Amino acid sequence: MTEGGSAQDAIPSPNIWYHPTSYEIENRGADPDGAIWAAMRRVRDWGGADVLDIGCGSGFHLPFFARSARSVVGVEPYEPLVGMARRRVQESGLSDTIDVRSGGAESLPLQPDSIDVAHARWAYFFGAGCEPGLAELERVMRPGGVAFVIDNDASRSTFGGWFRQALPSYDPVGVERFWRRVGFTSEPVMMRWEFATRPDFEAVVRIEFTPGQADRILAEHPGTGVDYAVFVRHRRY
Repeated sequence: MTEGGSAQDAIPSPNIWYHPTSYEIENRGADPDGAIWAAMRRVRDWGGADVLDIGCGSGFHLPFFARSARSVVGVEPYEPLVGMARRRVQESGLSDTIDVRSGGAESLPLQPDSIDVAHARWAYFFGAGCEPGLAELERVMRPGGVAFVIDNDASRSTFGGWFRQALPSYDPVGVERFWRRVGFTSEPVMMRWEFATRPDFEAVVRIEFTPGQADRILAEHPGTGVDYAVFVRHRRY
């Protein structure tokens, strides 16, 4: 999860900041069936739109958006990831469409009323405390635009059980109450992790959980994948 307010005071993300190679494996293995994309498209397609990816990390999702969007801006607070995202954009041949900018969710480097579709996936918007970022969305979203926030659904799925055990203080009811209060609709979506090899699966589990938690999960769960529930949260402006 990529966190942070500005590029200067971002809270370190324990997975992608320190393990970008393993996080790249995680990105490739997350939602192979496109369940999240399908849920988003049912609300608002990004074809011909100006798109913002908040906490874009190494830019994994930017080329996907750029294949049909009018323009794509990726915002990321951690400079090494900004560099990785810019290299990805250059290699994709889509640099005329994609712009990667250094910045955080609490101070987006964009003009007011400039975005049609915003996307934040496991980045910054985890519930109460993200109000400054929500205020920035109010500023940059055009009337009729839609913001999407993708986050874990801790109430179900095998992964949700792991998440609850890893964070026993997490209050899923309180989190959902917060999102309703700030005007977002939360759509439950069942996706999955699926990796090419068992070592890939193990590497990803180990960047998402503490060593002890990962040892227990890997001892109890065979194979190369897991069912994984998420919420696709969205708000129209």
